[in-house]
Amino acid sequence: MKWGLIGASTIAQEWMIEAIRSIGDEVSAVVSASESRAEDFAKHNGIKKYGTSVEELLLDPDIQAIYVSTQNHLHKVQSLKAIGAGKHVLCEKPLALSVADAAEMVSAAEEAGVVFATNHHLRNAESHKALRRAIQGGMIGKPLAARVFHAVSLPPHLQGWRIADSDNGGGVILDITVHDTDTLRFILNDDPVEVTALTQAGELSVNGVADSVMGVIRFKSGLLAQFHDAFTAKYAETGIEIIGTEGTLVARNVMTQFPEGEVVLINQAGSRKLFLEHANLYETAVRDFSEAVAGRSQPAASGVDGLWSLATGIAVVESANTGKAVPVVLE
Repeated sequence: MKWGLIGASTIAQEWMIEAIRSIGDEVSAVVSASESRAEDFAKHNGIKKYGTSVEELLLDPDIQAIYVSTQNHLHKVQSLKAIGAGKHVLCEKPLALSVADAAEMVSAAEEAGVVFATNHHLRNAESHKALRRAIQGGMIGKPLAARVFHAVSLPPHLQGWRIADSDNGGGVILDITVHDTDTLRFILNDDPVEVTALTQAGELSVNGVADSVMGVIRFKSGLLAQFHDAFTAKYAETGIEIIGTEGTLVARNVMTQFPEGEVVLINQAGSRKLFLEHANLYETAVRDFSEAVAGRSQPAASGVDGLWSLATGIAVVESANTGKAVPVVLE
């Protein structure tokens, strides 16, 4: 399958191009708002075609799939153009800046009969798959509570609009908290119903944009999940803990792009590590997407999954702004 890239992004260069090529697919073209950036990106990554016109890219009949990794406020219009051109779309999170816009994207893809997926890579980690299997296998009884610690240090080359432009989707919530939500939904097979949160504009913040957030998500089952996300933690572990009636699962160094980390089961018998067979998270995402295009399976994270994570992120933003508990609403 041949892919077109909308966005000459860091994630495309560092992760997605290699992932696409690893399964035998081809990256045929890239577009960027900057002609020089598109040209430099194409030459550096061995891509034959480049330019600034999304419309021209979408006219190429050989390109079947589009990967969208531009700034958050551009995702909706670019994805809808690709869907309208009959292309399958893998879009970065968050899908859009409003729940209504994301729902429109999901509906458009359904009507067009194309695959529309969200690039929530963390659910592809073997650690998170092991957590899901352990819970489904009854290894900790009924899950009661969870804790996500996802405070990281945002490197200078990724800061920019992420720490300065909340109107266009900047801030820690739409960058990191949406990942927490999707990962928890995948692990727990449960959906969020309400959130409460507080934000901080700390060491990196520009114009008061939140660079740290703490909060609690209530799920349909009654489970409560605490989360801490930040751009400002230079020396901190990431991880997830799931506490159940008969045991606890502790996953450390797993909220990452790298295939690494460990999962420990703690119960009456003691403590033991679960076996993990790590694999590249993005290769898994691309492989599942290609299988979905071929009609053999579903994408790792669908458009609906992206809608859920965005709706939760929007609720977190509102809760932090109002000081109130806010329901998670998909419309």
